[in-house]
Amino acid sequence: MTKKRVALIFGGNSSEHDVSKRSAQNFYDAIEKTGKYEIFVFAIAQNGFFLDTESSKKILSLEDEQPIVDAFMKTVNKQDPLAAINALKSAGDFDIFFPVVHGNLGEDGTLQGLFRLLNKPYVGAPLRGHAVSFDKVLTKELLTVNNIRNTKYVVVNPETAKEWSWDKITSKLGNVVFVKAANQGSSVGISRVKNAEEYTIALADSFQYDYKVLIEEAVNGARELEVGVIGNDQPLVSEIGAHTVPDQGDGDGWYDYNNKFVDNSAVHFEIPAKLSVAVTQEVKQMALDAYKVLNLRGEARMDFLLDENGVPYLGEPNTLPGFTNMSLFKRLWDYSDIDNAKLVDMLIDFGFEDFEQNQHLSYSFVSLGEEKIGKFNE
Repeated sequence: MTKKRVALIFGGNSSEHDVSKRSAQNFYDAIEKTGKYEIFVFAIAQNGFFLDTESSKKILSLEDEQPIVDAFMKTVNKQDPLAAINALKSAGDFDIFFPVVHGNLGEDGTLQGLFRLLNKPYVGAPLRGHAVSFDKVLTKELLTVNNIRNTKYVVVNPETAKEWSWDKITSKLGNVVFVKAANQGSSVGISRVKNAEEYTIALADSFQYDYKVLIEEAVNGARELEVGVIGNDQPLVSEIGAHTVPDQGDGDGWYDYNNKFVDNSAVHFEIPAKLSVAVTQEVKQMALDAYKVLNLRGEARMDFLLDENGVPYLGEPNTLPGFTNMSLFKRLWDYSDIDNAKLVDMLIDFGFEDFEQNQHLSYSFVSLGEEKIGKFNE
């Protein structure tokens, strides 16, 4: 049997570059374990250029990246308008793209637009699903209008931020808030704020990453939950996972970048989460509803906050969940009787299925013919 050729793409120019490399290592191992696919890897350097497969293999193997990138860039004709993506030709044609680029390029819809131009199948959500879900403000607006419970919020930009003093914020959202860059991931550009000084600092930090900033109320006694969703028209929901960090809920602790990717030795994980039957059902249904409302396909992780009264609030979706050794998404499916190899095989099948379904859509047009312009009153 001829093996399908999979192009695994990782890296990118976002703050989650190194996270992507770790996720890609695990996805590579899982795809290889199936024995069904021929895998070609492409790293996207932090300058936005795709590297050839040989250079990319070295980076995936955790060789020092910068010398590899520097050597590759010496071979690039920068006068070529397609220079940034020309390396995709270095291993011939592919059957499907498997993007593992977190943050910019991968989760904002950019790569998906490229795949569509190339008319190739790919794993994961379409451009519009990624783009809408990556924008925290658009996500909350869609959740709200579709009656999917989420926290109260305010949106500011550099011009309107001065209208929202700390006193005005607290009167609307409470004494503790989270300040978030609207288009960022993995807790980058996010701050937990409880006074005016912290608020000023948090706004400045978030505005480094986006010109639109979301300010959300904090959930009292918060317990964080994560749910995996995979599939297209009939998606599957994983078991629910929970995690807490020291002083979370009653103190200042929260699941920040360090806890997610650097040192989570103090994080307590619980899979499946100990929840009532009613809350379990509600969280899973909310995850499914949001997946469909946001036009997601293939895979996603839905993050929730559970308040002190057991009421769940949908925090945000992640359309390209981390797959590092520390990522809860990776473990949720193990507890749902879907191991890594089976999971990637299903994700690839979903990609082919979605591509085939979209081939039946019509993009034909009627020729306009000769123009016949009406008369205008003078």
